[in-house]
Amino acid sequence: MKFGGTSLKDEHAFCRVASLVGAQHEYPVVVVSAMSGVTDALIGSLRIAAEQDVAKAIQSLEDHFERHLMVAANLGADARARTRLIVEYARREITEILNGVAIKHATNPCLQDSLASHGERLSANLLAIMLGKHGLPAFYVDARRCILTDQVHGNAQPLFPETRRQTRREIKPLIAKKRVPVLGGFIGATSNGVTTTMGRGSSDYSATIIAAALGASETQLWTDVDGVLTADPQLVKAARTIPQLSYAEATELARLGVRVLHPKMIQPVIEQRIPIRICNSHAPESNGTLIGDYSNASAGFVKAIAHTPNVTAIDVTSTLTFVANGFMRAIQQTFERHQSGFDIIGASEVGVSLVCKEECSFPYIVEDLARLGSVEIKRGHTVIGCIGIGLHESAGDARDVFCQLREVDPLLKWQSTSEVNLISTVPLASAGSLIRSLHHAFFE
Repeated sequence: MKFGGTSLKDEHAFCRVASLVGAQHEYPVVVVSAMSGVTDALIGSLRIAAEQDVAKAIQSLEDHFERHLMVAANLGADARARTRLIVEYARREITEILNGVAIKHATNPCLQDSLASHGERLSANLLAIMLGKHGLPAFYVDARRCILTDQVHGNAQPLFPETRRQTRREIKPLIAKKRVPVLGGFIGATSNGVTTTMGRGSSDYSATIIAAALGASETQLWTDVDGVLTADPQLVKAARTIPQLSYAEATELARLGVRVLHPKMIQPVIEQRIPIRICNSHAPESNGTLIGDYSNASAGFVKAIAHTPNVTAIDVTSTLTFVANGFMRAIQQTFERHQSGFDIIGASEVGVSLVCKEECSFPYIVEDLARLGSVEIKRGHTVIGCIGIGLHESAGDARDVFCQLREVDPLLKWQSTSEVNLISTVPLASAGSLIRSLHHAFFE
């Protein structure tokens, strides 16, 4: 069971989580994010300290330290004392880091990882205390003793064989003793014990890594919505929960930025076919969305409409010969050289369509791409993706999908990069109305 920051924002939220854990038929392993707002505050304090104002940096965190203490305020003297010790230890370690940053007038990714890890560590320690007060035999486990990573601070990659070995060594004995292990997500450590983080929002990734290492029966991701929805509810009021998704569909939705899905979280559990259930901690009675091995499900239906706003669309057209021999590698090398990311949304015999976020290096990227072929740029666009198994096929139910797409807008060009997507780009201003029209056509 993994709980996000919005499910752990205050005392009532922690109590709700304890009830959800206690309602399980078997003792789970629990992974948690930092309390909402804490990670942003920790990183913000680094910037303040770099300007040589350590007192102000520490003061900026005091409200968040107090929030943790308030969660334990009604749990009894023992729980309050334990929580105060944990918070004081974190405050001392954070103060040391901030003093070091002030002396050097600068920070670095290693220090940022060390500081940011405290949000999850505090949250996990506090939930273990809360679970104990609810009669559950909980035990805090330092995630840095389980998830081993490379040394790329801020976006560390797990070392899977070592992580599996360490996770089983740390957690299996607790499970055998019918204890509830509680870990912080998002964090790991190098083989030398240096703290790392795996990128913002990666606690879901931590949960599936742990699930795969232990051979879990299911991974539950508890958030504040009823699973994955058919569209962004801020744009489409009629958006509804999707009961089931295949691993491939969920991966594509995550790639396009659906909020409740982390792009890396699917891969660890695919080999063992461990299902992922997206649950609402505020409405546990709802079924949510179950992600699993549904590759043989009926094809040719749109399951969801996803979108990525504020991108620049780039079409690069070259020769048949070059596109067949080294063209894609040359494009990849161009973006790697400028340390920028991109997504392919379509390809043909003579070129490729891709999107990216504009950065300061964007003019140089375009200049290098122009050496590979002719380049067309469309700024201020939104990627819109219709997601479902078998949409790229031209027979059966998929043909009906293409008919509906033409009815919504006959001028739009739809491309496919896999068996589960149809993708187009439109100007930002027209994206909302198009998404609503598509949702009406397919779901209403």
